[in-house]
Parts: sequence; C-alpha cells; structure tokens
Amino acid sequence: MPPHTPSHVPLVLIHGHPFDHTMWTPQIETFSPGRRVVAPDLRGYGRSPSPSTVTRFSDFTTDIEALLDELRIETFVLAGLSMGGQIAMDCYGRFGERVRGLVLADTFPSADTPEAARTRNATADRLLREGMRGYADEVLERMVAPYADPQVKAHVHRMMTDTHPEGAAAALRARAQRPDYRDLLTRVPVPALVVVGADDTYTPVSDAEATHAALPDSTLRVIEGAAHLPNLERPKEFNEMLGEFLTHVG
Repeated sequence: MPPHTPSHVPLVLIHGHPFDHTMWTPQIETFSPGRRVVAPDLRGYGRSPSPSTVTRFSDFTTDIEALLDELRIETFVLAGLSMGGQIAMDCYGRFGERVRGLVLADTFPSADTPEAARTRNATADRLLREGMRGYADEVLERMVAPYADPQVKAHVHRMMTDTHPEGAAAALRARAQRPDYRDLLTRVPVPALVVVGADDTYTPVSDAEATHAALPDSTLRVIEGAAHLPNLERPKEFNEMLGEFLTHVG
C-alpha cells in the first residue's frame, strides 16, 4: 500500500454480499495513491477463512473495529454498499466517535420484515444445498444492470461464484436478525453521502431518499445508468462524487 498523506483521513470500504474486497477496485486504485484505503474481506468472504462464519450481524462490526485497532487507525471515513452499508451503520452505533464521514451506497436502514427474514433464510438454505453458481446466474442482472459492461458483469459473477456458500449463508442468517438503524441515523452529526444507482431494484431510489431524509447532514446522489453496484458500473461518476465528499471531510 503506498504511503498516505498524513493530512488525509483514511478511507474504510466495506463490501456487500456476496462479494469481496475487489468490489472496490476502482476506488482503491483511484484514492490509495494519496490516502490510506482499507478494504477488508469480511468474515466468510474472499480470502477470509470460511470456517470462521458470523453468528450475529455485529460480528462483522467487531472484526472491523479489531482490524482498525491493529492498523492504528483512529479516525476515518467509513463507506459501505448494500450489506456493507448496514455494517457501516452498525459500526457507527458501536464506535461512531471515530467516524469523520459516512458513505451509504445502495442500502437501507430498516430491519427485515418477517417475510424478508424468511426469504434470507430460504436463500441461505439454497446456497448450502446448491452452491453459489445458480444463485449468481439468477441475480447477476439485478446486481448490475442488464446493459452493464461485459467485463463488469464477469467480475461480479466471479466474485459471487468464488464466495464460500457457508460464509454467504451465515451472513444471510445474521442479516435477517439485524437491528433497525433508522433512529441511529437521526443522531449522526457527521457529514454523510448517500448514493444509489438509478436502476437499482434491490434498494431503489426511494430507499436512498428515506436514508437521506433521516440523516441530519447528508447529500443524496443518484447515478444514472447503474443498478445495485454503481461503484463498478459507473466508476468515474461514483469516484467523482466520493472524491468531492472526501475533499469536504478531509
């Protein structure tokens, strides 16, 4: 990792499900030359050991806090997409005094409804029974828009099929029981950036608008020509928005 400029606040990037840290490749490449960027593989994903799966959603938060302590990173900008955004909210609830700015992309703060929780648990059962490929084939063109660049599609499909079913299933079960963060968002005093792909059907623009409305100091940006992963589908636009925010925060 290149040396970072001490005056720049580190950037911590939390990936979504069922991906890994390479989801953030365009952002790592853009921002790491002048800023310390930390983009871990969550427990059970990527190169993290699959036997060590989460049992509670807050396990992710505990892992991230321990990593930041180990890296001696005291304050930082925290960014997360989809499940990563919900983990970022959980992190803010646990150690928000360390967060200088919050970026929430293609995510929502409310807890799962009973029906949504049943769907997550049923999907977890399916992944353990069938593996990741059928699921990846089925959801690919919701994760990214059908018109997305073929190389982006291939990257997203590869991340999904490389994910360990045990890790993905455990995360789904933990996510089904996560708390509601809507009240927490109303008590976030630091600047926040809310980003969403205009064609996202998992977390539509209306979810982003509600998240933006809950946060006391936030900016909402909608990225045209993108679905659930605008940081990969439209990296130039996403990076411009994130860069402006980082300049504002420090």
